[in-house]
Amino acid sequence: MNKVLSIAVAGAALFAGGCTTTRTAPVEVTRYHLGQPMERTTVAVEPMSGAAQISPEYQLYADAVAAELERLAYVQSRSDMASGYIAAVSFTRSQLGSYREQPPVSIGLGGGGISGGRRGGVGLGGGLSFGIGGKTRQVIGSELAVQLRRRSDNTTVWEGRAVTESVSGKPGSDPREAATRLARALFRDFPGESGVTTTVK
Repeated sequence: MNKVLSIAVAGAALFAGGCTTTRTAPVEVTRYHLGQPMERTTVAVEPMSGAAQISPEYQLYADAVAAELERLAYVQSRSDMASGYIAAVSFTRSQLGSYREQPPVSIGLGGGGISGGRRGGVGLGGGLSFGIGGKTRQVIGSELAVQLRRRSDNTTVWEGRAVTESVSGKPGSDPREAATRLARALFRDFPGESGVTTTVK
């Protein structure tokens, strides 16, 4: 079971259990680097080789990555001049399952007694309870991957991956919000400890 799927299964179990919390799921982050100083210079944010074509949703992730790199004192290249680094970005966002929420309202119907017939009365009684409302929620897995490469020799000096899950209609399910959360978690305490997976809440 891959990392995104395992997180989603755990998240689905939490929400399906009737949890009404508005907390968002944590982000699992793994990073690798050479352990060498990385010059704060110009950087160009580009799609990773083999990634999907540039789309409005890709741009959300690219902008989120660019904002974090700018916070770290990297200057985004906005001209024809070659940048010092390339930040190669890819993302996936897919439906991993669904569940039915418990109905918020339950109505109980009770039955009375009925009598009749030549041989005496026959009693019928009982109750019926059913729910009104409840929605089918989709479990969404989101992943952001970034490689920071030196343009001069195309060497990858840092790379990282961040994954999380969300539920449709719940906090964290908006694509823009997901992109921002993943990018912030990925670049938190940059460059981070190499080869170690951490949980960012």
